[in-house]
Amino acid sequence: MRVGQARGGSTKPNRHTVPNVVRGRARTMRKKMTDAGLRPWNELRGHRLMGLSFRRPMPVRAYIVDFACLSKRLIVEVDGTRLAEAEAAGKDVLPARAPEDLGWTVLRFWNDEVLRDMDNLCLHVVTVAGLTAADAARQVRQAESAVPIEVRP
Repeated sequence: MRVGQARGGSTKPNRHTVPNVVRGRARTMRKKMTDAGLRPWNELRGHRLMGLSFRRPMPVRAYIVDFACLSKRLIVEVDGTRLAEAEAAGKDVLPARAPEDLGWTVLRFWNDEVLRDMDNLCLHVVTVAGLTAADAARQVRQAESAVPIEVRP
């Protein structure tokens, strides 16, 4: 593959080059998710949250984010003690602005918030994504029409 050429022979240049080390770390994070990471993933995966498609630990340039919705450019970060320790030491947490500088909206939740109140996380994600009650009704209608109903004589 030539430099600047995307996979599959396309002549479109790659928009974001992700170092192999970062890609490998993201793969490892997907295999070893914590309870606070698995709970939101069970709600977000497979278009379960109002049709939004999320990816789990995914590289965004040189940063690995917990969950990302590409269509809405929305990142959900679940932070544990690492965040509190960095704030207490006066350090900048993750280069927190880095994904935002690339046009992403970042939502951060503490581990205990995720484990205690999953509904709040889902509501916040839906609100920030700009989805409405009409969108929810449309999702229900689509789901009902996709499931074949067995009619017995």
